[in-house]
Amino acid sequence: MKILLFGKNGQVGWELQRSLAPLGELIALDADSRELCGDFTDLEGLIRTVRAVAPDVIVNAAAHTAVDKAESEPELVRTINALAPGMLAREAQHCNAWLIYYSTDYVFDGSGDRPWRETDSTAPLSVYGATKLEGEQLIRQSGCKHLIFRTSWVYGARGGNFAKTMLRLAQERDSLTVIDDQIGAPTGADLLADITAHAIRAARPELSGLYHLVAAGETSWHGYAGFVLDHARRAGIALKVAPEAIQPVPTSAFPTPAKRPLNSRLDTAKLRSAFGLTLPMWQNGVARMLTEVLDKQP
Repeated sequence: MKILLFGKNGQVGWELQRSLAPLGELIALDADSRELCGDFTDLEGLIRTVRAVAPDVIVNAAAHTAVDKAESEPELVRTINALAPGMLAREAQHCNAWLIYYSTDYVFDGSGDRPWRETDSTAPLSVYGATKLEGEQLIRQSGCKHLIFRTSWVYGARGGNFAKTMLRLAQERDSLTVIDDQIGAPTGADLLADITAHAIRAARPELSGLYHLVAAGETSWHGYAGFVLDHARRAGIALKVAPEAIQPVPTSAFPTPAKRPLNSRLDTAKLRSAFGLTLPMWQNGVARMLTEVLDKQP
């Protein structure tokens, strides 16, 4: 099996390099790759790359994920998040390859309080959400074999993330204010990568389609922060902020250019049934990531 991976140095792409390597020949690219084009603003270059490699599977882990910045550069975001994936899908159809694409809970408007299903109506609130949804639509329209994984609140031990920010602030400040009316499931890049590898191995044409993929359980950003800092205290990390000094606040307390969905819950029943999976609780992955991060602290 020959696998072509785009976005190799992002949080998910980094983990995919590990999880996909045992499946076959892996060609991993990023925007700065020289011999083959991995730049999602160069659509013709991407076409040449796919045709030169002739892969069995294309994994698209490249994306414009700066949600607030996206509001001020919609055309660039659309090229990276929609037009490039759509073009990859057409090329995948031509060479009978599978295409893997990662989408987001931001395709929904965040209303209600039940987990979103794959069949629910979409209504993105931001440029980021709208372009990821258009990417989904272009992939489906191409007719290629595909797995679209919608996920949320992605983190990795490599690079910046919410947990690392909370740890830093808790060592600098006496109090913190954290949003408590957005609900979702922190989901590790390593979990996304491992399930992607499993799904590729199990893929059959009848499994082609859209799936929700997040860790089990749910929490708010405030609950997430509390879990992180409690874990750090038990690991012996000195924090200035006391547990009772983490104040819950509504989303309205932190105005941002892009509107965030309040309900980011995703129903994973379809994925678990189709691929015979049990998804771990979000706390398991966060605790493992924290152990790795805290081991590196002086």
